[in-house]
Amino acid sequence: MKKKKADSKSKPISSPKKTSIKTIQAKKPHDTKIETVSTPKTSGNSFPIAGMCASAGGLEAFEQFFRHMPKDSGIGFILAPHLDPTHKSIMVDLIKRWTDMEVVEARDGVKVQPNCIYVIPPNNDLAVLNGSLQLLEPVGPRGQRHPIDYFLRTLAKDQGEKAICVILSGTGTDGTLGLKAIKGEGGMVMVQDPITAKYDGMPRSAIETNMVDYIVPANKMPEQMIKYVQHSNGQAVKKEEALIKVPDSLQKIFILLRSHTGHDFSLYKKNTIIRRVERRMSVHQIGKIADYLRYMQEHRRELDLLFKEIIIGVTNFFRDKEAFAALKTKICPHLFSGKSSGDYVRIWVVVCSTGEEAYSIAMVFREYDLQVAIYMRRQSKRVNEGLRSSATFA
Repeated sequence: MKKKKADSKSKPISSPKKTSIKTIQAKKPHDTKIETVSTPKTSGNSFPIAGMCASAGGLEAFEQFFRHMPKDSGIGFILAPHLDPTHKSIMVDLIKRWTDMEVVEARDGVKVQPNCIYVIPPNNDLAVLNGSLQLLEPVGPRGQRHPIDYFLRTLAKDQGEKAICVILSGTGTDGTLGLKAIKGEGGMVMVQDPITAKYDGMPRSAIETNMVDYIVPANKMPEQMIKYVQHSNGQAVKKEEALIKVPDSLQKIFILLRSHTGHDFSLYKKNTIIRRVERRMSVHQIGKIADYLRYMQEHRRELDLLFKEIIIGVTNFFRDKEAFAALKTKICPHLFSGKSSGDYVRIWVVVCSTGEEAYSIAMVFREYDLQVAIYMRRQSKRVNEGLRSSATFA
């Protein structure tokens, strides 16, 4: 069967009309945004929860996955595929054919348990709060909502480092923003190899974020997931011992990072660095930090990946609602008071990560009939470069 690519409707967001953007090299590498990661808080679960996300072609991927996942993995599974809201789902009955685990339709308020599979019912949005499932009635029109992104964001906030994101076959880009939230909270991301996916839109969109930990066929995912979970649990048990022995090795990691990226993390929060290093060690199933240090020296790309995890930015459009409300109601009226059509305004947005904050501000100012120039400093695709961009619109 010929592989179908992502549908043509799934395109990057284009710039507003009359907007020109140019990029120049920043002079100071330390302008790159570094966001402090707070200590992860979970709902008290001692087991990981995997959010399984798919769209078109997902049923085949689910079958390949659960036929190879043992019934006693110690993981809780929540299935959040795109389902037809007008038809009753038979997915629970189908999944039961492929596994000895308990498979149920998700119900409001149910506490997630290990070695159980929960399937979202049709025409519902799904969230996780304190380890329990919460069903919500969709409010947006079908085709404009991103239920998988929404679900993954709630899973990330609720489970932190215990959250696992799995992206399987599907069209479009739903799940891409959600996996960024999972990574931002220290969770793990696994994506089906696009070559093996019936529809490769969702997997390829996820991979393009450069935040994916594993890219494997669906039938190989269970083995890799169990290895990751077992190693993560082992690291947690040995954490106190690791913290005692870590300082000298950490200094060497700082030296490697500084030499490779130009950034010095020696005064950065040690607990944050340790968590990120331990997570990368879990991804590679490396037990000793000295061995990980050697691995970094032999695989220079790992330095890029660790650097990106340390400075990972979790951001959304209009993220701080109170701040944007104040911008609209208090700052803009005062700023534009007495100005006429055609007047020119310059706005600087510093350390704006991937640009959502800057474009959110641009959308606010589009409501005014003025010439507006927005200058933003953001992080480039190459981790050791800072970029300054400008956008002008009328």
